[in-house]
Amino acid sequence: MIKLNPAASITEEFAEKVRNENRNDRLMKLAPIFVLIALVMVFTATCGVSFISGGNLLNILNQMALPLVVALGLTFVIMLGSIDLSIDGTVGMAGSLFACLVLNSEFGTNLGLMGAVIAVGTSMLCGLAVGLCHVYLKIPSFMASFAFMYICKGIGMVSYQGHPPTIQDPFIKALPTASFLGIPFITWVAIAMFALCYFIQERTAFGRHIYAVGTNESIPRSVGVSVERVKVGVFTLAGFLFGVAGVIGAIRLGQGQIAIGAGKMFPAQAAVVVGGTSLAGGKGGVTNTIVGVLIMTVLDNGLLVLGVNPNIRTGIQGVIILVSVILTVARGAKVISK
Repeated sequence: MIKLNPAASITEEFAEKVRNENRNDRLMKLAPIFVLIALVMVFTATCGVSFISGGNLLNILNQMALPLVVALGLTFVIMLGSIDLSIDGTVGMAGSLFACLVLNSEFGTNLGLMGAVIAVGTSMLCGLAVGLCHVYLKIPSFMASFAFMYICKGIGMVSYQGHPPTIQDPFIKALPTASFLGIPFITWVAIAMFALCYFIQERTAFGRHIYAVGTNESIPRSVGVSVERVKVGVFTLAGFLFGVAGVIGAIRLGQGQIAIGAGKMFPAQAAVVVGGTSLAGGKGGVTNTIVGVLIMTVLDNGLLVLGVNPNIRTGIQGVIILVSVILTVARGAKVISK
């Protein structure tokens, strides 16, 4: 008579369940790449070969530069399970300060590229202040950053006193059309920021601590990691990247004004979420974000080539954000239930 081993049967069923969950998890991670490929194929079929022509691909690279830098900064904040709503103000402030500090039409300053250092440094200080308020004053991150959005807007508007300066520095004016190896200079700046963020995420203790704090901050705290320092550092890093984005925006526009940052917050959040970074924290990263930015840029570019009404384009982007959030929440629920 054959005796069945209930324990062995249960163990086998559990192992099969784990394999299926791991397979589903891998598919979820690859989903944004599949979406990107599908979008390229759809727009190539509907718009013709011109969509994947060299000229249009360069347009896509140029369009994604500023959103990518903003989204990279937001990625680390979201990986903590926090949010930063100061983006529009910080980006606009940095662009305004930069234009005021270089050779311009309104003021007698001419600090050259040192103006970029000061503008980005000011943005970092604002990010530091948001982090300190959140961590030590126990103000929720969304509220602290929301307040600093208006503080930064005020600083930006005061900096040019109601008269937006036009950049007149010949070197800076030439940057929007400058290229290297056929790729626009501004895109190279975005690539450099991505490389820096990837190095921080994958090759530094700080990057590992971000994941750990976002997953369960009590665990890194129990082994001596200063969770407070990690959080403040992340908001400071975000401020740095928002500042770089502001400088890029001013260079591209050729002028400094607070409107440079207008409407940058939600597209950045969309790109981060669409790329697969979890709103609950601890999952995702900058590689997910660059895929998310490409998805949003390709979508916008394709709809523009097709001549779709701007309001409809915005609505489509909203639907994609909603679906991405639903998938992210569903994925998080599965992880919790394990």
